[in-house]
Amino acid sequence: MNNLPSHIAIIMDGNGRWAKEKGLKRTAGHEQGAKTVRDITIHCSNIGIKYLSLYAFSTENWNRPKLEVEFLMNLLHRYFISELPIYLENNVRFKAIGDISKFSKKLQNTIKQTEEKTKHCSGLTQILALNYGSKDEITRAVNKVVSKGLDITEKTISSHLDTADIPDVDLLVRTSGEVRVSNFLLWQIAYAEMFFTKTYWPEFTTYELDDILSDFNTRERRFGGI
Repeated sequence: MNNLPSHIAIIMDGNGRWAKEKGLKRTAGHEQGAKTVRDITIHCSNIGIKYLSLYAFSTENWNRPKLEVEFLMNLLHRYFISELPIYLENNVRFKAIGDISKFSKKLQNTIKQTEEKTKHCSGLTQILALNYGSKDEITRAVNKVVSKGLDITEKTISSHLDTADIPDVDLLVRTSGEVRVSNFLLWQIAYAEMFFTKTYWPEFTTYELDDILSDFNTRERRFGGI
């Protein structure tokens, strides 16, 4: 493929339904989903993708049952501890977007340490959206622009988003059969190609991603032109 996207964004959906259909607890789906994150991240790194954004925890996910939220917080902490060697081995830089101030100090520190320990990596940048909502991100960006006394323009807003140093999304994928973007990177996906698959995230494979990339490779992107 000679037309790989620079930036892939994925809405990782279907963990709970995958577990339910197998007679398992929802937490088992999240555990398996974390393994899929590793597989897809390594694959994207190997084939030359530069940026991979993953919707891990939204601003709306706090409304889930308390025990599930607590499990997800613990899973995130364990994920960063276990994945640090994987990041380093595969030359992957980690970056978090979203308002992580709502997390525990322990988790905040782990996130910041992971960013710091991988900042020298020059391959794929994996971006995890944590306590992230695009409306919240845009609101925070506008407030920053106003506080600096700058004019509100596309350029000033873009430069104050959480993704200020990252190119816009080329390819957006959502798993599980749902066809919506769920408040994810609304600004950055303005001209993204979109793919929706019925596959639950825990069952999403590198082979299916390659099929999507093959389709993407055939698309003509005109960005509003002819």
